[in-house]
Amino acid sequence: MASEAVYSHRDPMLKKRDDFEDILEERRNSSDLRYALKCYTPVLYKGLTPCKVSELKQMVLQSDQLGYVITQVSKEKGMTTDEVTGEAAAILEEMAQRLQLSTVRFFAFTLSKVFKTLFRSICVNEEGLQRLQQAIHNHPVVLLPSHRSYMDFLLMSYILYTYDLALPVIAAGMDFMGMKVVGEMLRMSGAFFIRRSFGGDKLYWAVFSEYVKIMLKNGYAPVEFFLEGTRSRTAKSLTPKLGLLNIVMDPFLKGEVFDISLVPVSISYERTLEEALYARELLGVPKPKESTSGLFKARKILSEDYGSIHVYFGQPVSVRSLAESRVNRSQFNLIPRHIPTRPSEEILSFVNDSAYRLVRAQEENMVLKPWVLLAFVLLQKQAAEDKQGTALDELTEQAVWLRDLSRHYGAFLHWPDHIPPSEVVSSSLSLHRGLVRISEGRVQLALEQVGGQQVPGETRSAITPEEELLNQAVVILSCVSYRNQALNIFIRPALLASAIHTAASNRKQEIYNGFSFLRNMFSNEFILCPGATVQDFEEACYLLVKTGALQINQQEVLITERGHRTLAFLTSVLDPFLQGYQVVCRFLCEEDCLTEKQFIPAVRKFIIKHLLTGRLRYIEVLSSDLQKNALAALIRLGAVQKIKGGEEQGTLKLNKVMLNSLEDTLGKK
Repeated sequence: MASEAVYSHRDPMLKKRDDFEDILEERRNSSDLRYALKCYTPVLYKGLTPCKVSELKQMVLQSDQLGYVITQVSKEKGMTTDEVTGEAAAILEEMAQRLQLSTVRFFAFTLSKVFKTLFRSICVNEEGLQRLQQAIHNHPVVLLPSHRSYMDFLLMSYILYTYDLALPVIAAGMDFMGMKVVGEMLRMSGAFFIRRSFGGDKLYWAVFSEYVKIMLKNGYAPVEFFLEGTRSRTAKSLTPKLGLLNIVMDPFLKGEVFDISLVPVSISYERTLEEALYARELLGVPKPKESTSGLFKARKILSEDYGSIHVYFGQPVSVRSLAESRVNRSQFNLIPRHIPTRPSEEILSFVNDSAYRLVRAQEENMVLKPWVLLAFVLLQKQAAEDKQGTALDELTEQAVWLRDLSRHYGAFLHWPDHIPPSEVVSSSLSLHRGLVRISEGRVQLALEQVGGQQVPGETRSAITPEEELLNQAVVILSCVSYRNQALNIFIRPALLASAIHTAASNRKQEIYNGFSFLRNMFSNEFILCPGATVQDFEEACYLLVKTGALQINQQEVLITERGHRTLAFLTSVLDPFLQGYQVVCRFLCEEDCLTEKQFIPAVRKFIIKHLLTGRLRYIEVLSSDLQKNALAALIRLGAVQKIKGGEEQGTLKLNKVMLNSLEDTLGKK
């Protein structure tokens, strides 16, 4: 293992980031109609004139690749090629976008009104947009925004329109098509609709991949999709999905374009519109179907204050430079380009590593607001069953301590230094007043008022302990979603702190082994790049040495006098996850026969019982996201096996010896 000094040249505090401009400032001072009807002349790829939507469809239907698959499918299904071509045309019709400037102008006008009502500011790094403009001119571009809200893709198009940049074509889920009027309007503003899963539908996959590749290769427009595949309900980055990334890298790998620019975009909300909705989803309340009437019911949010949004356009990443010395492209010369082939292990590994790298780039440019740090403190107090709450001055002191620590760890923190810390804290508490209660100068999470207000003259029906617990869990999981925004900053030092906490000695090798075990255990939970255990360990060591918490030599890791507070905080960061995974192991040890479908409702019932009897400290272990990640980790580690095919399809086969052993190990952490 190399010494921690290796990492020092990558000190996260030295990272240069662009400044922000508030694009709503101009909107507040000039006509929205004039803005919507402005002259819009975006720079296009190599100055090309984009082809019409109908021409684009023809190019897809006449492509050699689709022709090859149509011939295959017609033989397999005993249909004529004309019949299969008809099916392909119908799929394309259902899928395709119909970008129209008039619809874009309508959205520009409407969103200006909505954004000015909802948000104090929308801050954008203009240097990033200049880099993007250059990239669009030189190469096909893929935009990869983080995904925390439905607002994301509207926001992206709004910003690009504002800066006179080419509007993207956006991969959207079929569920939006249920929104009749709005669904069609989204289609006319650049959305193309895809099924959530294709199964083994060869024809659908061929139409879809060919459609995306032709738009990309021809520089029709930047292609935009979410690497995580779906909105993160927890504000943690999700494990990247590789299907679309595979498709957009294909034209470069097959030598059809010189290069492709991948642009990670980080969208940070000070207050998320779907805050309580996500918390309820994680507790098993079904997600409401997308509908136009649902959209109008959501109008009441217009009376709320959602603070600011920061959108950071990262450095364009060249696929050519990513592939250099990683991929031997000559393998693609052996098979005609139009014959679809499964990606080799080498390509899959390359795409996977690239995806993790891009999600890390998104994480690094996420802007953290002071409330994120307050959420850490308030959740830790709540878990410690601090009924009195925290005095405002103590909360401020702890937030300032965390502010300084997170800056040392490279956080992109938006804390106004020209304002006294007590005012920064009060302003944050005010914006999130639905989640906190302040009484006699003491602050705590608003757990006792979540059952709703009593109407005068009415007797409130008694709520059961379980209902009360679930009501409290909505507040806690809402708060957790803000704390989670900073987990990527603390996760590596937290894994190290937990490994030190449980090691029987201060030997570096033993601590590294503990770190490696935990990192492996939680690699479904956090974005931890495959094969980077040593680098992550060295990064964690470097940060803790730099901040004076540890002293490390070749053999030993020693905690300094001032390091105890830092290590206690970092250990507490991981505690809810340790307890969550431990209780999942305990639950599975007590089960005999269980299917994957039964797992979440059954484990939720088990956890509620244990929370009500006081055997669990962290209400957040009720999150279905944590439970799913724990199960995925146990399947990956071989403690649980998912039976595929046959009568027992989806049944979970449990290795109780291993589950017991993992439960014991996690219990010691």
